[in-house]
Amino acid sequence: MKNLILVMALSSLAAPVAASGKIERACLNSDRQASRTQCKCIQRVANNQLTRSDQKLAAKFFKDPHLAQEIRQSNSASKEKFWKRYKNFGKAAAKTCK
Repeated sequence: MKNLILVMALSSLAAPVAASGKIERACLNSDRQASRTQCKCIQRVANNQLTRSDQKLAAKFFKDPHLAQEIRQSNSASKEKFWKRYKNFGKAAAKTCK
């Protein structure tokens, strides 16, 4: 019985972490002054606007802003398409998560 209670307690603690996405975690771990609420909101917008692959790449921008510049200036068609999706995501996040 004690083990069951312990497992239930641990799983309830782990659930919010597992539910958070890459963008939210990157936002929370960045040196920016974003609140949990803002980071959650940004993640919700990302879930609606970006693929998992897009989110994985975009999350890297929090640690390496120069990577965003490299992607933006790339001559690759796939990176250009990503950048358009990312810009639309950014506009939606800015409007939604003020």
